[in-house]
Amino acid sequence: MRWVKQTVGYWCDDTKTGKCSGRGICAAVLDTGISMHPDLRDRIMGFQDFVNREGDVYDDSGHGTHVAGILAGDGRASEGLYAGMAPAADLLIAKVLDKNGDGDVDKVLQGIEWILSVKDQFRVRIVNISVGTQPKLAREQKQKLLEAVEQLWDDGLVVVVSAGNYGPGPGTVAVPGNSRKVITAGVPDMPARGAQCRKNLNYSGRGPTEECVIKPDVFAPGTGIISCNGRYSLPGEHPYIMKSGTSMATPVVSGAAACLLSKYPDMSNVEVKLKLRESCVRYPGTEAGWGLINIERLLAV
Repeated sequence: MRWVKQTVGYWCDDTKTGKCSGRGICAAVLDTGISMHPDLRDRIMGFQDFVNREGDVYDDSGHGTHVAGILAGDGRASEGLYAGMAPAADLLIAKVLDKNGDGDVDKVLQGIEWILSVKDQFRVRIVNISVGTQPKLAREQKQKLLEAVEQLWDDGLVVVVSAGNYGPGPGTVAVPGNSRKVITAGVPDMPARGAQCRKNLNYSGRGPTEECVIKPDVFAPGTGIISCNGRYSLPGEHPYIMKSGTSMATPVVSGAAACLLSKYPDMSNVEVKLKLRESCVRYPGTEAGWGLINIERLLAV
């Protein structure tokens, strides 16, 4: 068993047993869809489009493909250089955002309902939601969204949600990242070297929430992350592209959870959350939560 340095962290390369690589774990991703990228195409178990009701697998934005690549890309188009966190995990995709990355609560709710209906069929263990709306969302809509993601959690799924990019002020965690049950992922603050630098790099949403819950829970790399380019098949496009945001930090955490569950498949979602908390390390810019994710400590016996 050896540890391999990748773009977004460390993953354990155990090619003989598949442990620590996400093998045998299915993660559902609610986003803009997914393209048939060579790093992902063999492990897309299912696809449902709640925006345009198309039948074929696609991503007209590229955001969802980038997120999926961070979580589970195997790096074959780069000879492993840009592999994701859990390069053997399977994917179930719900397209709930349009080509501009916009959507509404109803479509997200439909995606969640679908995942709940097929989770046993596809043996889903993790749900990645790099989707969020501003904290000032209407109370009724906010409550519906919170209840839906918490139903996923109550059904035993590890739910990882982005903190949103509305920070760094207090009370800026995106909905549904303000749920006390789910695991909310943020991006560490960067040292400020002037007003413009702070505006560009210190964007991660943070608590406390209206219910006085400390958020985000865990911090992970999210700025300048290289992952799968959903437009790679178009002329002049490279197989990989760089993006930034808490949307990118979220699949780092989801992929880490997939690695953990592939090694310890009997873990519950609550145990995964506790293990994440115990293994985080204090790091500058992560004082608002548990600390920075540490994969080596997370997967240690």
